[in-house]
Amino acid sequence: MAVWDDLVGQARVEEQLAAAARDADAFVTAHAAGEPASEAASKMTHAWLFTGPPGSGRATAARAFAAALQCVSPDRALGGAPGCGFCDGCHTSLVGTHADVEVVRTDLLSIGVKETRDLVRRAQLSPAGGRWQVIVLEDADRLTEGAGNVLLKAVEEPAPRTVWLLCAPSLEDVLPTIRSRCRHLTLRTPSVEAVADMLVRRDGVEPAAAQAAARATQGHIDRARRLATDERARARRAVVLKLPMRVADVGGCLKAAQELVDAAGEDAKQVAEEVDVKETEELKAALGGGQGGRMPRGTAGAMKELEERQKRRKTRTQRDSLDLALTDLTGFYRDVLTLQLRASSALANEDVRDAVERIARDTTPERTLRRIEAVLACREALDRNVAPLLAVEAMTMALRD
Repeated sequence: MAVWDDLVGQARVEEQLAAAARDADAFVTAHAAGEPASEAASKMTHAWLFTGPPGSGRATAARAFAAALQCVSPDRALGGAPGCGFCDGCHTSLVGTHADVEVVRTDLLSIGVKETRDLVRRAQLSPAGGRWQVIVLEDADRLTEGAGNVLLKAVEEPAPRTVWLLCAPSLEDVLPTIRSRCRHLTLRTPSVEAVADMLVRRDGVEPAAAQAAARATQGHIDRARRLATDERARARRAVVLKLPMRVADVGGCLKAAQELVDAAGEDAKQVAEEVDVKETEELKAALGGGQGGRMPRGTAGAMKELEERQKRRKTRTQRDSLDLALTDLTGFYRDVLTLQLRASSALANEDVRDAVERIARDTTPERTLRRIEAVLACREALDRNVAPLLAVEAMTMALRD
């Protein structure tokens, strides 16, 4: 299985990355032999920017490229392409244990200056394995302005054999000074058929269930996998899709808003229960304390810092859960508009077609567009740190109109 197999519907991007990996391999091979590298091989780009809509596989592409850069398959000497997926370099890169591949993802709202400086220091090191030092930053759009300026210096003056792989939804999410120094690759939303095929082939999902999940998520790979394999995800989606039928009066609007926010809070609580206790106990042990034991003096600051980090993570988890619900709600009203305009597009929410048809009959396309705008306005309000309950209540009241 080649490292590119998890890239779904991205043939053009795969071709470009595979060609770059071949050039990089030729450069390293020539350098190790003390020979001058060819002109093509010497042009290995030191910074890449992967952009594309959510679910398109930006981080998957970056990790696959990192693995191909570290490939040590003996088949390369016989003309084989790097990125076999089986050698030690590919395997350890993909599972996250390669000494020269640092994958950075955040469960917080932003990436600060301190974390970025640590990355820059890491990037200055020579590769332990003699090939490439690769930094994969999956959430480059979450860099603060100060962190972006710190990263800019490293991208402007890269260390030899260091490669930065940045991922963001769009070019506008990255500082212009950074994106101008990166080679840009744009991923597109894969087709429903391609995602369904991947779910059947890689996750063993039944074809009918895979097709339904891929259609419901409109090609979002991670959401489709979660919907096809997680009963709780299907239950949460079913609750969200009932909301349009429950906003006939003010009481229904307020109750639906509260339930939506409570469900997001429950998701955040579940994540906290799974992670927070383990993190706290590990930090206590590292600081010389223990389970149920007193902590040494001078460790209160470290414990407080961990608590603040866990609180920020809970906030982001709640917002991510709400955003997922709002995305499903937008898809519902898109289906309503599809029927009202007699468009030829397939419905994403075929499983609730009766509810879609009912609202399509009882309203006009103009009202449906206003409702879609209300959902989008709620997402923007959440991005601006508006209190979740206030934002969702405003949206549900607007859905009445």
